[in-house]
Amino acid sequence: MSYVEQMLAFNKEFVEKKEYEKFTTTKYPDKKVAVLSCMDTRLTELLPAALDFKNGDVKIIKNAGGVISHPFGSVMRSLLVAVYELGVSEIFVIGHYDCGMQGLHPQDMTSKMLRRGIKQEDIEFIRYCGVDVDQWLKGFDDPEESVRETVRIVSTHPLIPKDVAVSGFLIDPETGRMDVISR
Repeated sequence: MSYVEQMLAFNKEFVEKKEYEKFTTTKYPDKKVAVLSCMDTRLTELLPAALDFKNGDVKIIKNAGGVISHPFGSVMRSLLVAVYELGVSEIFVIGHYDCGMQGLHPQDMTSKMLRRGIKQEDIEFIRYCGVDVDQWLKGFDDPEESVRETVRIVSTHPLIPKDVAVSGFLIDPETGRMDVISR
């Protein structure tokens, strides 16, 4: 049985047994907080547990590195929706130590793309369309500086109201310890 088949079988039983009932909440975050964090698998359950977030408490937006790579991209749009449509009044940027984006080099990733069958012409076409591939795929050297930069982008964004508090943190992906970077 493939993983997709296992997942769908589990889901069918989950719905039939009404196990979803314990997760019932609204789309509005109870704590009026949006969290931007990394997609690292170690944080999936650790981050909410370490910060006492329960289902329905906060909006969590995840991407590689917990960064904003473009001030008018989908992450920023999600934060704006959280603020204007869902009542969020605080934004937490939570990076973490030992992040896969730390030290990520665009040349290494494009080499891996080529080895996986992506054509050089396709990469060049993306560049031709105006995307700075090297900037887009670039990681960061210092997780603390990455959090500071993301907090700066959010807090100075022309569409984020000044009454929305933006704070930055780093979490240890092994212990859940939080370090304050910016408040």
